[in-house]
This record gives sequence, C-alpha cells and structure tokens, in this order.
Amino acid sequence: MSIKIGDKVRFLNSVGGGTVTAFRGKDQVLVEDEDGFDVPALIRECVVVGNNEMQVRSDNRPVITRQAPAPVQTAPTVKKQEPVEVKVEETPEGERLNVFLAYLPIDAKVMQSTGYEAYIVNNSNYFLFFNYMSRENNSWISRHNGIVEPNTKIFLEEFEKSDLNDLERICVQFIAFKKNKPFALKNAVSVELRLDTVKFYKLHCFTENDFFDEDALVYPVVRQDVPEKELLISAAELQEAMAQKKKVDTTRPQSGKPQTAGTPVIEVDLHITQLLDNINGLSNADILNYQLEKFHEILAQYATKKGQKIVFIHGKGEGVLRKAIEKELKTKYKQHYFQDASFREYGYGATMITIK
Repeated sequence: MSIKIGDKVRFLNSVGGGTVTAFRGKDQVLVEDEDGFDVPALIRECVVVGNNEMQVRSDNRPVITRQAPAPVQTAPTVKKQEPVEVKVEETPEGERLNVFLAYLPIDAKVMQSTGYEAYIVNNSNYFLFFNYMSRENNSWISRHNGIVEPNTKIFLEEFEKSDLNDLERICVQFIAFKKNKPFALKNAVSVELRLDTVKFYKLHCFTENDFFDEDALVYPVVRQDVPEKELLISAAELQEAMAQKKKVDTTRPQSGKPQTAGTPVIEVDLHITQLLDNINGLSNADILNYQLEKFHEILAQYATKKGQKIVFIHGKGEGVLRKAIEKELKTKYKQHYFQDASFREYGYGATMITIK
C-alpha cells in the first residue's frame, strides 16, 4: 500500500480517519483528524480513500490506542465521535451475490515461513450476516462471525503455517439482506470448501486479482447467486470405482516386452485434476508449471534406477504439456530414452521414459 503526505485515509480498526501530515519511522504516519489532532497510526492499518475503492473494515484486529495531545493550561473540550453510518454505493452487477474468501501471505519473500491473512470479500449490494468456520474432527469451530457491508472486504484472522492443518475444511454460512429498503430475497447460503494447503507454500499459486493490490489465493463461495459445490464421493462409490478399475486393468491387453516382477512400469497422471483438488485462481501458465514440477520430481526420485520405465500421462489436448515435456527431455535429460507410450492403452496422450 503506497501512502503519501496529503492523502486522505480511513482507519481499518476503528471509525475515523483524516489527512496524512507526516511519517513517523518506517511503519507509522500522523493523521490529522477532523478536530485538528495528529493521531499516530500504523501504515498497514490505514487505507487511502478513493472514489471507487472498495472499503476495508475490521473489528477483529488489535485496537491502536490513540495518544492524547500534550496538556495545556486549558484542556480543550473534545466532542465524542459518533459512529458514522456508511453510505452504501450500489452497482448494477451488485444485485447478484458474489462472495469470496481470500488468503494473502504476510511476507511473500519468505514463503516457507511466512504467516497469512484471511479476508472475506462481499462484491454485492447486500449486507451479509456470516459465520466463518473450520472443521475439527466431526465438529465445526467458528473462527469469525459478524456483518460485512456491501462491496466491502473485511479481515478475518491471521494464522501461521502450523495452523494450516486446521484449515483444510472450511465452511461459510450467511444470510443476505438490505437495510431500510426493499430487496430481492436471497436464499440462505452454506458452502463447504476444501483448501489445498500445498498451495500456501507456492508463490505462483497467489495470483493477481480484482480485490487486492497484492497477489492472493482466492476461493469463490458464491458466484452470480450460485453457491460453489464441492464434489464429494462416498466411500461406497469410491470402492465401486476402484473395483471397476481393477477389473479393466486385468483385462487390458499388454504391449511391448513383458516386465519382470521387480521392475513394474510406473504410471504418473499429470492431468491437473489428478494433482490438485482445487485449481481456482490458477492461470494456464501456473497449471503448466505445476505439472512440470511434478514431472521433474518423479524423474529425480527414480534417477538411480537404471532400466526403470515411467509412463507420464499428459493427454492429447492442444499438446502444450507434451511439447514442454519433450523439450525438457531433449535438453535436461538427454541420457534417458523416451517414446510414445502404448497407443492401445493411452492413445496419443502419454510418453514412456526409460531411465538410463
């Protein structure tokens, strides 16, 4: 966030704001309020007020204690500031609910150790009475709840990498409404999400977005009035699918030279849906980079096993991943032999590599 002297700012943690008059150190500014007092504030607790900027509010961050002005012979009488009712600026597209969860690294330069901030983004003309929860065993724990104003994002919590295991299962519930005016009735929403905690370690998973100046990992909760749905497979369905796959494998014709019992062919599916549970927020370039990282990881794992055969399933598609793999093999892995995998088993969608 870039703040300069003369900017008008609003405090994140409390009602009020004013004009920036000076800097104090690297992380504080003095803000002159409407009564003429200079109030010290952390730069990260201020937001520059713009005409079209989404407001940012939080009642969950630590409160900054204001320093009283130096005493004089006659202490001035300061009027107590009353909470200001924020004027709701509605947009035509805001009549449909669009709600997101967003996660930002506190320090993107040290991704292996940094903590994170969580926000809820309400990109609609409705107030949301919400509850943000995480699952613990067979129960749910409320992590933050309250009201988020229209076209606003609010801070939910700050957490460390050690807390990621508690955030694999997230649930957001809310009721949408408007104040002092008629509105279209919206259904109550309850959406469960599975966070891919591996993404929190990878800088490229945090991408440019419409809500923050910084790159963020954004999970849709509701888009265009439609709640996100996670595909959940029951244990019975999973068992049946595995049995069906085993039956197909036993009847599948074998190709090439028979494999000895000690050197079975390794099969690696590089389709992104097999590598990640959720690809929201990933660009095509991010997906390709992730697939190639997996490719390099597998080759490194079997680098010393001479004669080992590995089939990488990349699919036919537009051939982008296939060409990228061939380029890596011709430049970084010239010692290995590679060829198209069995056409009868994989069509044109797989490459077989023999470790040399």
